[in-house]
Order: sequence, then C-alpha cells, then structure tokens
Amino acid sequence: MSNQRSYMMRDHARDQGRSLGNFLTSPAGLVLIGFSVIAGILLFTEHRAHVLGVLIWLPLLVCPLMHLFMHGHGGHGAHGQGDRDGRAS
Repeated sequence: MSNQRSYMMRDHARDQGRSLGNFLTSPAGLVLIGFSVIAGILLFTEHRAHVLGVLIWLPLLVCPLMHLFMHGHGGHGAHGQGDRDGRAS
C-alpha cells in the first residue's frame, strides 16, 4: 500500500509540472500571452515618460535594497563575529 501511495504522489507531482506547460501552449494560453504582450506594449508606449523618468532614480533605490539583502537582514552587529555555529568567517 505504501508503494502505491508513493507512486501516486510522484505521478501527481509530475502532472502538476505539465499542467502549466500545457496551459501556455493551449489556445487559451496563447490568447492570454498575446493579450499580455499587447497590454505591456500599450502600457509602455502610453507611460514611457513616467517609466524613463523613474529610471534616473533607480540606482539610488537599488543601493539601500542591495545593502539590506546582501547583508542578510542581520544588521551591522554581526560583522566579523562569525556565524551561529561559532566558526570564524
């Protein structure tokens, strides 16, 4: 019974991976992709000035975000103290 259950779980996981691929290649999926591309083009052309105006400020926004994410949200108190296992870095 256990062997049959594990086979069913593996088969179900395999089918879930295929369902997204099957949807994107189905007629409804292709229509969704087409509408998404058209909407993206229209949004960019209509709001180009806004988008390009924000790009100037992007480096200033990226610096603090990189600082937060590159340090792993640990703050500045952990510099040079090693990790939690007691090993030196």
